[in-house]
Amino acid sequence: KDIQYVDSYCYDKLEYARFDSNVGKFVGYTEFGVKNAERWNKDTSLIAALNAQRETYCMNNVGINYPNI
Repeated sequence: KDIQYVDSYCYDKLEYARFDSNVGKFVGYTEFGVKNAERWNKDTSLIAALNAQRETYCMNNVGINYPNI
């Protein structure tokens, strides 16, 4: 439950949007990011795919990176 998948979108060293598996949706940090986050959040297949990334990528690799857990 402590593991999360984060996908950040940056332009010119400024993060404008982020997907966080704990939140379960995109969050915008700038005006451009908020508009894109609203558009991306409407795509349920994209949200489902990114939530699945936590299971397929993070959960499988936690044992490799942290063998004592």
